[in-house]
Amino acid sequence: MSSDNAVPNVLQADHSGLVLVLISMAAGLAFALLAWLLSRALARVPPDDRTYKDPPPLGYRLLWQPINWTAHFIGVRASPRRQAALLVRLGQAGVDFAISPLQFTASRVVGAALVALLCWWMLASFDQPAPGAAGMPASRYLAVLSSGALAGWSYPAIWLRDRIHSRRRELLKTLPFYLDIITLCVEAGLNMQGALTQAVAKGPKGVLRDEFQRLLRDIRAGKSRAASMRSLAARLNESSVTAFTTAVIQAESMGMNLGPILRAQADQRRTERFLRAEKLAMEAPVKLLFPLLAFIFPCTFVVLFFPIAMKFIHSGL
Repeated sequence: MSSDNAVPNVLQADHSGLVLVLISMAAGLAFALLAWLLSRALARVPPDDRTYKDPPPLGYRLLWQPINWTAHFIGVRASPRRQAALLVRLGQAGVDFAISPLQFTASRVVGAALVALLCWWMLASFDQPAPGAAGMPASRYLAVLSSGALAGWSYPAIWLRDRIHSRRRELLKTLPFYLDIITLCVEAGLNMQGALTQAVAKGPKGVLRDEFQRLLRDIRAGKSRAASMRSLAARLNESSVTAFTTAVIQAESMGMNLGPILRAQADQRRTERFLRAEKLAMEAPVKLLFPLLAFIFPCTFVVLFFPIAMKFIHSGL
């Protein structure tokens, strides 16, 4: 009897080992097929020609290949109207020659995937239940992954908005100084293009210097000065720059002297800068009111009334 029972057990063990081998081979073949299909799909992505483009920001350089691949695959589903609006915002941020609207959208997708994976890895690292105990529920994993994906999706948009606001503040701060340089050069006998060249050469580094360099580059490429200045105004989308470019274009078309017009523009921009600073100074007390009421006044009252309260307590009242 024992010998008869041993033979089926040996056959059953052989069949179990064969099933495990077949399952392993099937999983390996499926993984190899998936890798082959992925490599074929990535091989069809054309290389990005960056000969005449600016270098992308640091975060984009670190993840450039995944962003470029994702941009290629989402390009057929992108809305042209939304991409045009996004291109305007990229121009305001000064990165429209560095990244395209599709690449910016792809960076949001890649960021969402990476942050979600990072959250999953951190949650799985902390989720080490004791023997016999249940781990974290799947709903918690789903909530954390969704929050991480939302944060990764939102971060590029927040970065773009902050960059636009920072460039706008710097532009409004340095515009009167550049207008003074251009005015002095024009009054000294230079034409508008020569005055812009001197402003770029002598002015401080910043947003306006880069934009004036781009303006001169467009003019040297064969674009008319009026069209180049209109492109500058549309790219920056700032009323002060629009007023400056409109005044210069109208003065040149009517044959007027640019010196007095530029001097008036510089004085007006300087007055506006002073008014903005005065407005911010008047808004400061209102913005400090909540921190005073929420944090500083309670601490002050505690310091003042604690000795009085302790004296009443020790006196038996």
